[in-house]
Amino acid sequence: MALELRPNCECCDKDLPPESLDAVMCSFECTYCTDCATNVLGGKCPNCGGELVRRPIRPAAKLVNNPASTKRVLKAEGCAHVKAA
Repeated sequence: MALELRPNCECCDKDLPPESLDAVMCSFECTYCTDCATNVLGGKCPNCGGELVRRPIRPAAKLVNNPASTKRVLKAEGCAHVKAA
């Protein structure tokens, strides 16, 4: 099963297309932009407490049979008040 490449930051809703170098994720595939991950979350996923690392790029040719997710996940209240678990 391929990684779920989520299309946005869960904190600020910034678009994170599959080729983005600005996307980070935890081992549960929670996805954030590098700005939120660094400046708001301190490098830790607020959902699981896991490390946030740069999301790998899926080559465009592989997106044909393994497309990125189109389901947007967003914390309704954002992440400014969240402390990493």
